[in-house]
Amino acid sequence: MEFSFLIGFVLLMGAAVGWSIGANDAANSLGAAVGCKVLTMRQAIVLIVVFGFLGAFLQGGHVTKTIGKGIVSLNELDKDLSLYLALVASFAACAWVILATYWKMPISTSHSIVGAVAGAGLAVHAPIKWLVLRDIFACWIFTPLGAAVLGYLFFKLLQNSLYRIIPRRYLKPVITLFIILSGCYVAFTWGANDVANAVGVISGSGVMSAKMSVVFGGLAIVIGITTWGYKVIETVGTEVTRLLPIMALSAQLASAVNVHVYTLIGIPVSTSHSIVGAIVGVGMVRGIRVLNFRIVKDMVICWMATPFISGLISYISLWTIKLFVKI
Repeated sequence: MEFSFLIGFVLLMGAAVGWSIGANDAANSLGAAVGCKVLTMRQAIVLIVVFGFLGAFLQGGHVTKTIGKGIVSLNELDKDLSLYLALVASFAACAWVILATYWKMPISTSHSIVGAVAGAGLAVHAPIKWLVLRDIFACWIFTPLGAAVLGYLFFKLLQNSLYRIIPRRYLKPVITLFIILSGCYVAFTWGANDVANAVGVISGSGVMSAKMSVVFGGLAIVIGITTWGYKVIETVGTEVTRLLPIMALSAQLASAVNVHVYTLIGIPVSTSHSIVGAIVGVGMVRGIRVLNFRIVKDMVICWMATPFISGLISYISLWTIKLFVKI
């Protein structure tokens, strides 16, 4: 009976993480399109739901393996211990993401779950794969930088080519169409990379198969998008810099390509870092003064704190459980 309750709590917390991911990270896909007034909030949310779920279902398995087995091999631990670790890591990641969403800060759910898994592993002296963590941390640094560079380059390229190739009377509808398509691509890559943050530990602990866990997490993310996703969309779309349509297109293309590469090699990176980095990159084309450095500074502080705060919450929670339960 206790074992069944434990599995139930793990699934409940996995769903909560998925919900928090949808609430916080929905902005990464079409926040820029909302910011430049190409789409309404309602239209953006519908597209994010559809393409985010498709990405989770079709390519979510790549990063799910890394979260579930690449940092701490949950499948090699005692069954009860792996379930407690999955439960606590999900709780810690969810708690921090919900708090950041309340503050309207686009943080990294990838950083949150990775820090939480590592913190829980340390609390029970489970073997941590430090080389994998090192590689993940290195990719975290390069994610916003790479997106900023790509954003800058895409903006320069599109600025110089679209105005020459497309007749002026068709320019606005063509750019609008490209913004919507590129935003759907971002939503797809986001779903593919971030669903692992919700269900990687569920799959790794053997509660569900990889494919079933991806569907479960994808549905939880959809609920998060539709109920609370608007909060961070406002921050990403309007508060970093004022976005022109071609800037939104460039930022979304840069972010999608950036995240997709990491997804295919199984690295959990931050779609939040990617889209914000891309927006900063396209903003730099117009000059550094167009950027809202106050909001960018607040974002960077939250980004740096995320894995350590979620790891600390996870460590303390599991250490406390050990005082009352023999695991």
